[in-house]
Amino acid sequence: MKLDTTMYEDKMKKTISALESEFKTIRAGRANPALLDKIMIPYYGTPTQIGSVAEIRVPDARNIVISPWETKILKDIEKAIQTSDLGINPINDGKLIRLTFPPLTEERRKDITKQLAKMGEDAKVALRNIRRDANDTSKEMKKKGEMTEDELKQSEKAIQDLTDKYTKVVDGVVDVKNKEIMQV
Repeated sequence: MKLDTTMYEDKMKKTISALESEFKTIRAGRANPALLDKIMIPYYGTPTQIGSVAEIRVPDARNIVISPWETKILKDIEKAIQTSDLGINPINDGKLIRLTFPPLTEERRKDITKQLAKMGEDAKVALRNIRRDANDTSKEMKKKGEMTEDELKQSEKAIQDLTDKYTKVVDGVVDVKNKEIMQV
């Protein structure tokens, strides 16, 4: 009986999805509403995403406008943005909040590419851990007599091929984001 690799492939796909969603929160010099996804505000005692209590618009490449449905939470949104790691000072005019993103400096771009490389490497480590789990399962099946030596070799090769495939996907995702960051 050969190892069913679909479960491990699904885990690898989830690793790629997690990396891509993490990349969306990294500022690439352009205003992107996904940057606000991780910022929570207290809303009736419950931590809530800004997008759940306000309309978020991007009128141009450098600005985000946040229009809360209730003006009483303007201060909470402003405070949450100030204490976040966005590095942007919100402008509160009493009805809405404006975020203006300055162009990235060359030094900041290089820092971000290093951060992207580390995140890509973390994703590859996750892929290798999935490979290790799959290989451990295969060896356990062989030990129990559920798999022959040839099937074990086939399973290990199939898992290695999946790992190689998704490692290349990680490299591609990192390259695309790096190009976006380095674009002036």
